[in-house]
Amino acid sequence: MDEEDDGVIRTRGLTKRYRGGQLAVDGLDLTVPAGSVFGFLGPNGSGKTTTIRMLMGLVEPTSGTARVLGHPMPRSSRAVLPRVGALIEGPALYGFLTGRDNLLRYDAADPAADPRTRRTRVAAALDRVGLTAAAGKKVKAYSLGMKQRLGLAAALLHPRDLLVLDEPTNGLDPQGMREIRSLVRELASDGTTVFLSSHLLDEIEQVCTHAAVMARGRLVTQGAVAELVAGARGRLVVTTPDTGATARVLKEQGVGDVVVDEDRVTGDPPERDLAEVNAALVAAGVRVRGFGLERASLEDAFVALTGEGFDVAG
Repeated sequence: MDEEDDGVIRTRGLTKRYRGGQLAVDGLDLTVPAGSVFGFLGPNGSGKTTTIRMLMGLVEPTSGTARVLGHPMPRSSRAVLPRVGALIEGPALYGFLTGRDNLLRYDAADPAADPRTRRTRVAAALDRVGLTAAAGKKVKAYSLGMKQRLGLAAALLHPRDLLVLDEPTNGLDPQGMREIRSLVRELASDGTTVFLSSHLLDEIEQVCTHAAVMARGRLVTQGAVAELVAGARGRLVVTTPDTGATARVLKEQGVGDVVVDEDRVTGDPPERDLAEVNAALVAAGVRVRGFGLERASLEDAFVALTGEGFDVAG
């Protein structure tokens, strides 16, 4: 079956139940389009990491199927994994070796790697993640962010059809986060499909074309990020010195979840024409300095879909 049509990652009824009856993933139907940057979101314990482990053949599913790059997993691990770069739960590194020597060792352990191009490919990978200057330092002296970069470099030693990243910006400073986001976009533009989990919703919104939301082991929704955001209603925002009167009028006009914050009053917009709401404020003598809808964010969509906050590091 063609990967373009079938999805680079496709699961049907994928389920994992651990000993003791804990249901970590429950009937997951997931489709990751080819060429997408796919964000994987969910609260702690939602089953994200277990799903990634099953996709990479590290954990056997209890039931259901998973296909990666058109092949069943874990049965086709030997055919699939050489085409996949992965950084899952932080890189496993040798602290007593330099960054460069870690990558050389990684590459030497790969039977498909060409030893003649090894040093050139290692140098290119280090440069791509901004570690050339630190390549000669021992990894035990690396910061957490530098270790994340080195793990990503290891995943980039060969051209990959799929890149699986678990919290790729963990430990990075804002500049490093921007660089990794730029790198992810660059990889996607080169044709690599990127599948990443992140607890930073704004990061997903900035870099991802598609996303899926997990909650309590089940898939809540999936689709294009723009469509997920469009499905969440924005907030009505009124800027005024008369916050008390504004809150009262908005409630009378059917605005829900009214919140007062200094000189701003926000709420869920009613079904009626917002021009009528504004007119009611003016008629009540409210001094309206600003009135409009604030665009919904992925965070708004996430909370609306799951009813939960967005501490999604698990």
